[in-house]
Amino acid sequence: MTGREVITGTQNTWCPGCGNFSIQHTLKNILMEREQAGQSLDDVVLVSGIGCHAKIADYLNINSFYALHGRSIPVATGIKLANPRLTVICCTGDGDSYAEGLDHLIFAAKRNIDITVIVHNNRVYGLTTGQYTPTSPLGFKGKSTPSGTAEYPFNPLELMLASGATYIARGYTKKMELLKNLILGGIGHRGFAFIDVLQICATFFPVADYYSPRIYELSGHDPADFESACKKAREWDYNNDAPIALGTFFRRTLARFDEKMAVREMLPEERNKAIRDLLLERM
Repeated sequence: MTGREVITGTQNTWCPGCGNFSIQHTLKNILMEREQAGQSLDDVVLVSGIGCHAKIADYLNINSFYALHGRSIPVATGIKLANPRLTVICCTGDGDSYAEGLDHLIFAAKRNIDITVIVHNNRVYGLTTGQYTPTSPLGFKGKSTPSGTAEYPFNPLELMLASGATYIARGYTKKMELLKNLILGGIGHRGFAFIDVLQICATFFPVADYYSPRIYELSGHDPADFESACKKAREWDYNNDAPIALGTFFRRTLARFDEKMAVREMLPEERNKAIRDLLLERM
């Protein structure tokens, strides 16, 4: 399959310089490699929410589902539980998942739903032309806060660590090779994978000059060390001038929600064996 076949003929309406292009083409490259390896793209489902990010469902030639605002994760959850053999990728925005859909994000992490959530985090509501989101910095001046927001942003990585996510990473749209590896790691992870992607909104929050001098790739960090992951996640709080780490912050293996639900449906003797097998698999 060629890149042209992976990308649809739908007119792309993202602004020039938008970070969404990097995420789109990263996913395109992953899908092409998957096809070349003999894995059918019919087994991949892309779920998106509402926002500029959501147009990616129009631009990639795979099965997709447009969800309501903030509801992409429960839709992705339902698809995965209905057909566990599918690879389910959920593209969502910082407003979509950190505001309207925050409860769904937390509970998907808590349950260890086997989906990959990619957050297009441009720290602004771009589709509705510039309102602040939960990751916008203190003092952000937008359409809804002309005098500057009075709220501090929250730290999504810290929130996911507290919620029980089993794969937590941060990427940047100007580091496409690293972003590709992080997404591949999330897709290959057996459990809930969360990837916060710092991207540029060229129109309403053009902050490349802020990110680029501060970012660095994690080195010597053990993603199995929860305390170290917490320390690294807190290094930059989305509002200060600290260095910004990119990479895999945390990873561990736990029984997935669909595995545990399947065990519940078994006869008692089958259930005991299945539980033992799950425990042995993770020793």
